[in-house]
Order: sequence, then C-alpha cells, then structure tokens
Amino acid sequence: MALQIYNTMTRSKEQFVPLESGKVKMYVCGPTVYGYMHIGNARPVIVFDMIRTYLEQLGNEVRYITNFTDVDDKLIRKAEEMKTTVAKVSEIFINAYREDIEGLGVKPATMNPRVTESMDLIIEFIKELVDKGFAYESGGDVYFHTSKFPEYGKLSGQNLEELQFGIRIDVDSRKEKPEDFVLWKAAKPGEIHWHSPWGEGRPGWHIECSAMVREFLGETIDIHGGGQDLQFPHHECECAQTEVLTGKPMSNYWMHNGFINIGDEKMSKSLGNGLLVKDIRQRFKAGTIRYFMLSTHYRNPLNFSQDSLISAEKSVERISMAESNVKHRLELTEAGPQGDVSPQIEGKLSAIVANFHAKMQDDFNTPDAITAVFDWVSLTNLTLTDNAAAPADLAALLVAYDEMNALLRLTDEQEKEVASEEVERLIAERVEARTNKNWSRSDEIRDELSAMGILLEDTPQGMRWRRK
Repeated sequence: MALQIYNTMTRSKEQFVPLESGKVKMYVCGPTVYGYMHIGNARPVIVFDMIRTYLEQLGNEVRYITNFTDVDDKLIRKAEEMKTTVAKVSEIFINAYREDIEGLGVKPATMNPRVTESMDLIIEFIKELVDKGFAYESGGDVYFHTSKFPEYGKLSGQNLEELQFGIRIDVDSRKEKPEDFVLWKAAKPGEIHWHSPWGEGRPGWHIECSAMVREFLGETIDIHGGGQDLQFPHHECECAQTEVLTGKPMSNYWMHNGFINIGDEKMSKSLGNGLLVKDIRQRFKAGTIRYFMLSTHYRNPLNFSQDSLISAEKSVERISMAESNVKHRLELTEAGPQGDVSPQIEGKLSAIVANFHAKMQDDFNTPDAITAVFDWVSLTNLTLTDNAAAPADLAALLVAYDEMNALLRLTDEQEKEVASEEVERLIAERVEARTNKNWSRSDEIRDELSAMGILLEDTPQGMRWRRK
C-alpha cells in the first residue's frame, strides 16, 4: 500500500509522491516565542515529528524546517512587561521550547531559522512583490494586493466576498481594500526595528514563512503543516504571496492537525485554559503525553483532561509491562535467542506489523496503529504463559515491538534503564540486608520501593519486580 495523505488544499486523500524520489522537503510553522509551550502547541510538535519520523522510516531523507517567530507585537509587549529586550525574551522561551520538545521525545528539526536572522530574506521577498505590482507601500507600511491573486481563499475554502463580510479583518484606512494584509509594519517610537526601502520597521507575520521556505527548501515543497488555526489567515496568506510571485504551487500537500478542547471549549490563551507542557511533564512521562496525543487521529479534535492523561498513563504501563516481561524472560534464558522463530509466532507478528504499517500509510492513522500495538501486547502475554516459550520467539516479539515503538515512542528504553538500575540496586541492598538479618533496613527499602511504585514478586525464576 502506498502512503496516502489528506491534503487540505484538495480536501481529499492523495497518494504521497515526493518532488524528488527518496527526499522530502517539509516545513511546519513554529512557535512565537513569547511564553512557555502549552498543551495546544504540543500537538503539532508531536504530530509532525511523528509524520517526519514515519517518512524517514519509509526510506526518505527528510529536510524538516520549523521556524521561530522571535519578533512581533506579543514579544514587544512581553519585553515591556519583563523590562528587558525582545532578544532576551525570545532566548528565554526558545531555550524553554527546546527543553520541552526534548522532554516530549521529539527530535530537533533540521533547522530552526529565526525571523531576526532572516531579515534580508524577508525584505528581499517583499521588494520583489512590490516591484511586480503585487504589493504596495502606504504610510511606511507595505500591504499585499489580495485582488492580484484570484485564487486567494482556495486553501481555506473562502472567497473574497465572504472574507469581506464574514472574517475578522482589521479596518485600516491605509489599505486599498479591507482584506489586504500587511507585509511590513512601520516602526512605532521605541520599538525594535530594521531598515528597509520603506523606512524603519519590521515584518508582518505571514511573510516570514514564505521567505524562509523559499530560501531553505525551494519554491515548491512537499509538505507544509501546522495547526488548524493556521489554515486561515496565516497559511492562506503564505500561499497567496508565494504563488503569485513564483507562479508555482507553494506546497504539494498541506496538512493541518485538529484543535485541542478543554471541556467544551477550544483551547485559547484568552480563555485562560492554556496548560503548560513544562508543568504537565512534572506529572506525566513523555510516553504518556505522546500516547494521549496519538490515540486520536491528528485531524480530529482532541479533548484534554487530567483523567484522559491518567487513562493514557495506564495504557502505556500495560504496554511497558508486556515489554519488560518478555525482556525479563529472555534474560533468564541461558542459551540465548537461538533457533528459528516458530511459524505460529512469525505469522501472527507479521500480520500485526503489516496491519500497523497499513494504518500508518492511511493518512497516519495512529489510533489504529496503537490498536496493533495492543494486539502485540495480547500475543506477548499469551506467549509468556508458556514457561517453555522459545527464546527465538521472545526475541522476535521484541523486534516487532521495537519497530512500532521507534515511531510512536511510547516507552523510553533509556529512561527505563536508568530507573531499572536504581531499582536493582535497592533490591540487591535489600537482599543483603535480609541475609544479614537487618530487618529494619530491609523494611525501609521495601517501603522506599513501594513509594517508587515498585512491587516485588516471587516467581519460579526467582524474585522480580514490576511497577504498580
């Protein structure tokens, strides 16, 4: 089965064919760095990291760009509140962003270009639009002529008449038409600014991504992504200003993830319901947060609650327990994973993994892919009921899980190894204390392990531990 992607532009699933075989050019709009990442920001970060990873697993070299908007009205206001500079504000929150994505098990992008470091590119892009008559200067500002791009509205499915009456558009006497949007803003007194052919100022929001995409990926890219809230006006405006200038499609596939809702309301900082990722990470592991995000299809709305994260945590624990149990059994096998995998296990594992990939190739259907992981859990638990399970079968179970988990990243082997080392150290100390009849220390360690969520169990193969 060939990979199918839902293209927002055509409102249909299409077979994914990259511009260049084996290479994918992908741009996802990044954060405006004036505050900490909230759970709504985390969804596109995890979703498009998953998409990028799966494209790589299919054998593609992915050049993945996500930008930092490090100057705009919000940053200027934040700098005033903090009594510091825009540059210092952006640096604080870029570092916090990097810490959060690492804590979510997300790989760094190929590049993170910043607006403040791309000013020459942005000014040149605007100048080309002005020189070709697609933009105009008015009072030190520069605006895009939406009427010069007849297809304006094609991405969001709206037309100019609807935009004039049904969409929020700032009323500004400097515009020739209300729906025209700003490319360059004249600087207000005391504001951060750059020199341009139209005077001192700074770029509008939409132009930065067009300039960065062209510079770092080319005039046409394979995938342009972001949250559903960016479809209009941000992506619509990007599309218009790029395509009117190049005469080519900006992106062959446009992808948008759905909103996160809290209660019955769409997540919004203005509603005060923005939960910070750095706080959520204090309570829940990366795998739990990733499970929560990926257990709903990326295009569907996602309802957030503490209970939903607790439920995700229990589900990940069930997967982790199966993985730990099969590893434990394999470690106890003196001969190691010799011999051939039994036909029965091989056939069932092949079907599970094939189903996993079939779901992923159907527009990255992670909920059904996770169902395939639970099919693996069931097969693993059934196999482990046989005390004589062949080592080769146990090893094959782990290979299959590793293939699926390499994409989903629900359990973190490095994190588990660190935790396991500490648990094993305490267990060894407890065994020594019991040997020396130091019952008080033995009880202390038992209580310490219990507080860590660890249960000790006697098995035919000896004492082992598991998490509650």
